[in-house]
Amino acid sequence: MTALPTAATSASASATVTPAPERPAHRDANVLRWLAAYTMSMVGDSVYYMALAWAAARSGSPTQTGLVLAVGAVPRALLMLGGGVLADRWGPRRVVIGSDAARCVVILGIAAVLVLTAPGLWLLIAVALVFGVVDALFLPAVGALPPRITGPGQLARVQGLRGLAARAANVTGAPLGGLLVALGGSAAAFAAAGALFAVSLVLLIAVRMTPLPRDKAASVEDGAEGTASGSAWHELTDGLRYIRRHRVLGPLMLVIALSELGFVGPLNVGLVLLAQDRGWGAGGMGWIVAVFGVGAGAASLLLAVRGRLPRAGLVLCLSVVAGAFAIGAMAFVPTVGLAAVAGLFVGLLAGLGGGLCGALTQTVTEPGYLGRVTSVSTLFTLGIAPLSYPVTGAAVGLWGTGPVFVVSAVVCAAGGALGLAFTQLRRAELPGG
Repeated sequence: MTALPTAATSASASATVTPAPERPAHRDANVLRWLAAYTMSMVGDSVYYMALAWAAARSGSPTQTGLVLAVGAVPRALLMLGGGVLADRWGPRRVVIGSDAARCVVILGIAAVLVLTAPGLWLLIAVALVFGVVDALFLPAVGALPPRITGPGQLARVQGLRGLAARAANVTGAPLGGLLVALGGSAAAFAAAGALFAVSLVLLIAVRMTPLPRDKAASVEDGAEGTASGSAWHELTDGLRYIRRHRVLGPLMLVIALSELGFVGPLNVGLVLLAQDRGWGAGGMGWIVAVFGVGAGAASLLLAVRGRLPRAGLVLCLSVVAGAFAIGAMAFVPTVGLAAVAGLFVGLLAGLGGGLCGALTQTVTEPGYLGRVTSVSTLFTLGIAPLSYPVTGAAVGLWGTGPVFVVSAVVCAAGGALGLAFTQLRRAELPGG
């Protein structure tokens, strides 16, 4: 007769059961719905900016056009950290869906106004301000979603997929916006952007979210404090204190800040001035930008396919240092072909470093702080770093492109070297998928 299992043997058997393997992100329908929603939203952003620029140019002077395009960056930078607080307090799903719905309504509304009448400049400024406020809510929340839609071992793969989506949106969004403006004016472009946000909204509603446990106790090892319910200001300062005391996140935010400050200026403003100075023209600059995109896309594809790179913290810091050398080299190569090769390496290393930054941030952050931590990293990349544009332009006018690119490369390399100096970040690993 077969013996009945005892409590001890049952416990032993249950202890040996291995958890089901995570579904690869690129084969997960839930992740793919989120990716499609994110892509639609990014393409909608590009079409919206094209429509706004054209409508502003038709309604005002070149100076007024620049004002309309720049004004949206103000609330985005000022309110970004508050957006992270709301994402943690209300949940990122609610914030993302609400902000996408708001963008859809506002943009379709301005499209209707354009059909009926020519808008005043004040209306376009108001739309840009509202869009900037919504962006300040949307960006931290969308960055906090990946851990809720897939397992920890798939976060690097999700970052790779997200990078590919961003590249696809950059390639298709602006030409689509230009075509729509040419065929139907700004009204058609705004209407298309609103429709894209509507599609994104429907897809986001269909995405299944897994709630993450909200940690109550402090982590002695990482110096983390539990999130206490209280005022928004208290939660914001608690989040900043959490980052400062965390042995990985604190150094990682410094790496992000310095690398973005050293990277953004030369690659957005400095490259235009470099192409003019060397006589490469818009065509030469276009080739450099194109191969940069190829490099960044290749890095995103690598992360999406592999899903994990060993010694992620070390690879991240080294990629920042190597990318800094490539940035500095761009100002001294004699031909546009060699500049394009340097741009390829900059794109590859920047894409790899950016993807690993995102994956490590989401891996090591306690669930209750994801929105606030994401808001800090996004503030550095999309809020503060663009402020270097006028500084870069003025510096090039005073000292030329060579010294400015070298200083930018030194700042970028300092970020990577600083990361290497922190043992916890240098040894940080991504979980296996």
